[in-house]
Amino acid sequence: MTTAATSSPDPDGLLADHLLRLARRLHRAQKRHLEPVGLTPGESRLLRLVAHHETPPRMADLAHGLEVVPRAVTTLVDGLEAAGCVHRAPDPENRRVIRIEMTDDGRKTLRALRDARRAAAEDILAPLTADQREVLGGLLTTLVDDRAQC
Repeated sequence: MTTAATSSPDPDGLLADHLLRLARRLHRAQKRHLEPVGLTPGESRLLRLVAHHETPPRMADLAHGLEVVPRAVTTLVDGLEAAGCVHRAPDPENRRVIRIEMTDDGRKTLRALRDARRAAAEDILAPLTADQREVLGGLLTTLVDDRAQC
């Protein structure tokens, strides 16, 4: 291996490192802003996912939406249920199926979560102009939506 090969920059590797560092910073910022709300980042993602369903979702729907194993959803639902944000209800058509319904407290918590997430995002995005944020949003959407590479 030549010296030039070992010392030349790897732009894709550097970009990946920056994305990982940024993801960790965002996670820490969200965790800090979510602390007063009383939920973990995982619980907040699950609550937002429940809110986006037109009808109460099944546990399997939530696992699919979060891209996790069903057991991980059970733990998150347990936490949200203990916090009074959701409750389990039997499906009216198939009593073996459990649906997750948001409570009134869950809707209030969701509003507080939106404020906390907005504040965490502002912590991270503060150095960017509105135009830069728009470009970044478009680029990230392209990367997130490109599931064929996963």
